[in-house]
Amino acid sequence: MLSLKKLLVIGHTFPEPSTTAAGNRMMQLLALFQEEDYTIIFASSASISERSVPLNSLGIEMVEIKLNHSSFDEFITQLQPTIVLFDRYITEEQFGWRVSEKCSDALKILDTEDLHFLRKAREEAVKNNIPLEKANLFTDIAKRELASILRSDISLIISEVEMELLEEKFQIPSDILFYLPFLIEFSSVDISLLPSFEERSNFITIGNLLHTPNIDSVLFLKKEIWPLVKKQLPKAELHIYGAYAPQHILELHNLKEGFILKGWTSDVKEAMKHSKVCLAPLRFGAGLKGKFVDAMQTGTPSVTTPIGGEGLYGELPFSGSIENEPLKIVEAAIELYANKKIFTEAQQNGFKILENRFQKKIFSDTFKNRILFILKNLQGHRETNFISQILQHQSLQSTKYMSKWIETKNKSNS
Repeated sequence: MLSLKKLLVIGHTFPEPSTTAAGNRMMQLLALFQEEDYTIIFASSASISERSVPLNSLGIEMVEIKLNHSSFDEFITQLQPTIVLFDRYITEEQFGWRVSEKCSDALKILDTEDLHFLRKAREEAVKNNIPLEKANLFTDIAKRELASILRSDISLIISEVEMELLEEKFQIPSDILFYLPFLIEFSSVDISLLPSFEERSNFITIGNLLHTPNIDSVLFLKKEIWPLVKKQLPKAELHIYGAYAPQHILELHNLKEGFILKGWTSDVKEAMKHSKVCLAPLRFGAGLKGKFVDAMQTGTPSVTTPIGGEGLYGELPFSGSIENEPLKIVEAAIELYANKKIFTEAQQNGFKILENRFQKKIFSDTFKNRILFILKNLQGHRETNFISQILQHQSLQSTKYMSKWIETKNKSNS
């Protein structure tokens, strides 16, 4: 018998947890709703790839939908979901107005993943050699993303830093935001089951290589970091894992220099746990960086930048080193690699971070109760945030007619 509670997830792509932290995040969200006995339908206008999770095997229906097409209206009118979850602001822009028009009583959740406008502003700052703290946040992308947050009934924010930014700098009401980081089912790690300091070798960096911060990090490693590390540790190698590497990154592969492009791996944690140090000096980005959570789970210390460690460790010591200057990054990487005492201390710090900041049990019940409360008080919740209805009305009209114009144009061209 089907549950009366229906969750429709509208994804930019179908989840690929083996290639992106965002894919892992989505799988964690789906698990939360399955625990509450929701019937789940995952819809996307993207094609199912060979690395997409076969959600059907988990009891989740997979549906391909079309952009700017009235077939979605028919689909959602028939479905009448209890909740609609958008996996980023772009999907809310594309489909949110149709959801509001055809099933206005559905609770709309936006999972921001990370704040795209923050990541983009930092990228521009790095390109223009501007200090990150002076990055221009007041951009058109910010207007679009903040409008999407305001239109949604509640938005999931993955980083405390981004919660603070939204609440303090942009005055977004706190009752339409919910802090929900990565959710780890973590118990005390049995160190004996992990490779020892002596059994580990080489450095690792990992991440989807379509993602601009990861591309920049690999180029930064190649040019400024790795040659200096290699000079001090001539036997060490840097193993670079990641799907979808562009040609100019593939061409960096150099066995003699120990700069080795490994490509995609189906098992991140297996690759991570045999490495001695995760070396990922991210110069820009936003949200939480899943690679460092994977590193902590496998007892692998990390060296990164303040951007890389942002939102991860709070008041606790980081699971490795946070440095900004190239020479400091090099020194920290060599020290962690060569000094067992420092390595072991960093490893223990990682376990403490997971236990105190990312335990699923810390957040899951609070999240479920918050969603249930809003569902029961949806009208009052929306009246409290009337600005969202104003934005919904205005943007619905403009987005709606642009979409219908595109649909009509597509029909005339076919």
